[in-house]
Amino acid sequence: MFVRLLFLLLIALNVGVGAWLAFGDGGKRPMPVAADPGVPELHLLSEGRGHAGVPQAVSHPSEARKHAVQAGSRCLSIGPFDTQSDTRDAVRALTAHVADIQYRQEQTTQSSGWWVYLPPLSSRDQALAMARKLSAKGVSDYYVVTAGDRQNTISLGLFHDPDNARRRQQKLIDLGFKPELKERTETLPEYWVDIALPADPKFDWRVYVPRADVSAKPVSCF
Repeated sequence: MFVRLLFLLLIALNVGVGAWLAFGDGGKRPMPVAADPGVPELHLLSEGRGHAGVPQAVSHPSEARKHAVQAGSRCLSIGPFDTQSDTRDAVRALTAHVADIQYRQEQTTQSSGWWVYLPPLSSRDQALAMARKLSAKGVSDYYVVTAGDRQNTISLGLFHDPDNARRRQQKLIDLGFKPELKERTETLPEYWVDIALPADPKFDWRVYVPRADVSAKPVSCF
């Protein structure tokens, strides 16, 4: 009997809950505010009016650019600068005063000295024998190369002044040897700043880059 009453009671409760869900307001409550009081809400850019995506940055040309002559009229290349730091300083100094500006790097070949040497001998023993001959003639400042692509070459000196190198070569020739003379070179970077000149015919880039070690030359505009 008790079990039957409990079963009927559960059925009645289920019917009541179903009716409340179907015809009541379901306990709808307003969603809580996502931000604290006084803090503006965040919105996606796509939710804003008139925004189809991320806005593009706006470029504000300098006064010099606004009043510049037509692009490509007159351009100069200033340099060479030895370091990137010097190049950046020049770009910063000129940017606000020219119609357009860019910098570039080039490679240049520079002399690193003049080398006097005896060409490589066919073996280590022959190179040492030649070194003994040099010592016997009073030549002490030499070096026998023991490895690398110039192995068994006898170095007789590296000179910055080509005249000194030639005198060294001639002295060894007079002693009966056959030294050779070769210029040594190295490839180094150098930097240039290219500018499109403004319309003002009195513009002088030297006012902004007062360096005696750089110059300017006309170039095709960029």
